Amino acid sequence: MAVMTCREAINQAIVEEMERDSSVFILGEDVGLYEGSFKVTRGLLARFGETRVVDTPIAEAGIIGMACGAAMGGLRPIAEMMTVNFAIVAMDQIMNSVAVARYMFGGQVSVPMVIRAPGGGGNQLGAQHSHSLEALFLHCPGIRVIMPSVPADAKGLLKSAIRSEDPVLFLEHEGLYAVKGEVPEGEHLVPLGVAHIKRRGSDLTLISLSKMVYVCLEAAERLAEEGIEAEVIDLRGLNPLDMTLVMESVARTGRALTVEESWLTGGWGGEICARIVEDGFDLLKKPVLRLGGADVPMPYNRMLEQAAIPGVQDVIARARELF
Repeated sequence: MAVMTCREAINQAIVEEMERDSSVFILGEDVGLYEGSFKVTRGLLARFGETRVVDTPIAEAGIIGMACGAAMGGLRPIAEMMTVNFAIVAMDQIMNSVAVARYMFGGQVSVPMVIRAPGGGGNQLGAQHSHSLEALFLHCPGIRVIMPSVPADAKGLLKSAIRSEDPVLFLEHEGLYAVKGEVPEGEHLVPLGVAHIKRRGSDLTLISLSKMVYVCLEAAERLAEEGIEAEVIDLRGLNPLDMTLVMESVARTGRALTVEESWLTGGWGGEICARIVEDGFDLLKKPVLRLGGADVPMPYNRMLEQAAIPGVQDVIARARELF
């Protein structure tokens, strides 16, 4: 298997799908000539031309609106947001058109489009470029929410997203673009809505996704030194949400802790905790706990920014409460 970064894996997925299907095209701010703010679309304009790699004005609502219409008309657009924060400008299009069109038309039309958006903190980009808004979109039925953590999943999940008949919000953590990993060669698809166990354990289930998976894995190694074997689950997305794997893990460990970078209040961790309690209360040895980001706009100051994002020691301290 080839070793590549998440950035390269996403680029490869787009290239392969554009070569496989002529209805796939990409549009967004600086995706062509500039090759994307994070260089994810490098080489696409030279390879596919300006009819399939479309530089747009700075108009997020227009980008999503055009993509929605194109998808309903039979194309498969990939709309890139420069950052997930800017998707808020297009929230009307996303929630009132993209997410609901298939349902409102009774299935007579599909909206097979992908909205790619970098997000997450830790890079000193300020509050308007660093938030994690996945819980906001989890609250919107009709749109899939996918968040890879490793290059292989970045490629496989994106290819599945592009082929999906449902609209997919594909969130890429800015801090993971340079992370390297093995990626299978040839056709590689990862189904949407299937979580993955990154580390086996018998005493505690750590539930996370995206960059927090790495935080949980390091915390699990340190907890093992104390005799606590933590199982780490990478959800890989929030809609579809793989509660089957989560409940199987909790049945083995009897303890659960959700770890998310996004704000704790109203976060996706609360949804998972509620489902665990509703469907598996008798499995629990201790109450389910949550860990999330501080309820503040993301600070620009490096030390304050790091303090606002859950770290390894935060996970360890919260996990110890369950013992």
